[in-house]
Amino acid sequence: MRSGGARRFARLRPGDRVAVIAPSGPVDPGRLEAGCAVLRDLGLDATVAKHALDRNVLGGQGRAPDNWHGLAGSDADRALDLQTAWCDPGVRAVVCARGGYGATRILDRLDWDAMTEAAVDERGPKLLHGSSDITALHTAFGARFGITTSFGPMPATHLVAASAGEDRERSLEALRTVWFGDAESGEVPVTVPGTRALGPGLAEGPLTGGTLSMLTATLGTPYAPPPAAGSIVFLEDVNEAPYRVDRMLTQLLQAGWLEGAAGVVLGPWTDCGDPDELDAVVTGRLAPLGVPVLAGVAAGHGPRQLTLELGALARLDADARILTVHGPGGGVR
Repeated sequence: MRSGGARRFARLRPGDRVAVIAPSGPVDPGRLEAGCAVLRDLGLDATVAKHALDRNVLGGQGRAPDNWHGLAGSDADRALDLQTAWCDPGVRAVVCARGGYGATRILDRLDWDAMTEAAVDERGPKLLHGSSDITALHTAFGARFGITTSFGPMPATHLVAASAGEDRERSLEALRTVWFGDAESGEVPVTVPGTRALGPGLAEGPLTGGTLSMLTATLGTPYAPPPAAGSIVFLEDVNEAPYRVDRMLTQLLQAGWLEGAAGVVLGPWTDCGDPDELDAVVTGRLAPLGVPVLAGVAAGHGPRQLTLELGALARLDADARILTVHGPGGGVR
């Protein structure tokens, strides 16, 4: 995906069918239905996968080896739902209901040849959407299919937040813009503000990254993201102490994954400890790269969850505290 080589997913149209799956943690039925209602309000035909409401429980005799509690059904069934939805010619987008844990467990169970064949049709590449644990799918899909994917709020989580305030409305507005683009040309740049620059300067390149703990979890596996050379790297996480953030950044550095990165964009680090300590950790680890670093971007975990198109060309202006991700055909200017 270097040099913006990823094919952009085809923008959605009203009436398109999207399949909602649960590849990770168990899903609350009420939240899922409310989230699907939001998708239908966007004009989409949202359908729920066969096993999306499955739930593994602890205990019992004769349980399958992959039937570990805390997952939305068995590994085999979660993989089947993903592959069935992705390979269905009538489905334009596969939307993950929530994150949690478990996406990496299904990667070995997918028929990657069949899914590669189904990834692009006459309208262009299909859309995969999700965040957090779904980072494992973003990295695998981006590397194997050469397509962009959508990182943002999921229907059984943030889309059905109890409050209907500005954070939720901005999140939905950003989701709509990334998914649908402009009705005439589809060329709608998405501008995402940050709160502070930890390293000055400008950078251009394809956007990569995701949830930090998931990126490090895939290193050394067949599903690891390509090295970040020439790319703008987005990193965020939740419930990780500053020392664990330090350890994971150190792992990315020692693995050589960040070598040659053009710039770094950081999310809000929700519930990750003292913000000043985190800034010190990140600055200390990333300063040797000598690249622009923009912090406080409202994407990933947090009350406001803007949608980012991973693999798309982007421009980072740390001094102006702005990340611009360009729409289909938009290019970096």
